[in-house]
Amino acid sequence: MIKTQKGMTIIELMVTMAILSIIILGLVVFFSGGVRAWITGQYQLEAQRNARQAMESMVREIRHGETVDDSSTSNSIVFKTPFNGSPDIRYHLNTGTGILYKNTTNPIIDDVLSLSFTYLDNTGNVIDTSDSEFSNKVSKIHIKLQVDVDEDNRPDITLNSDIDLRNFDL
Repeated sequence: MIKTQKGMTIIELMVTMAILSIIILGLVVFFSGGVRAWITGQYQLEAQRNARQAMESMVREIRHGETVDDSSTSNSIVFKTPFNGSPDIRYHLNTGTGILYKNTTNPIIDDVLSLSFTYLDNTGNVIDTSDSEFSNKVSKIHIKLQVDVDEDNRPDITLNSDIDLRNFDL
């Protein structure tokens, strides 16, 4: 009397292990891609939050300034505040490091690709910063801030703001 033994052969076991390995590998690839996308999204969200805070800070202070200094350029601004004894405030971008500074020692935001200030008179015409009457003509300032989080030299975040100057002598 011959008894048949029930069980799996080694070949069946190896085929099962190969199929399970392929399924697990696919799940790992799928979930690791999702985790990378989530991490990238978190970095971009943080950079966008920081860019908005930097822009809001610049807009608020510039709007309450008294005069734009004639040493302002297309990528920096210097202005006087109405508060007695307050020094001039300067926002400028260090293009080598990509850091936006307030004055010379206070970093505001990093990973900045570009920062530009466009100065306009009360009729909306662009004022050349080399104009001798520059500081007397400025009534509006347009700011463009571009941030590159992933350092591919393409802006990931671009913020624009127009500032109508309140306290400037117009």
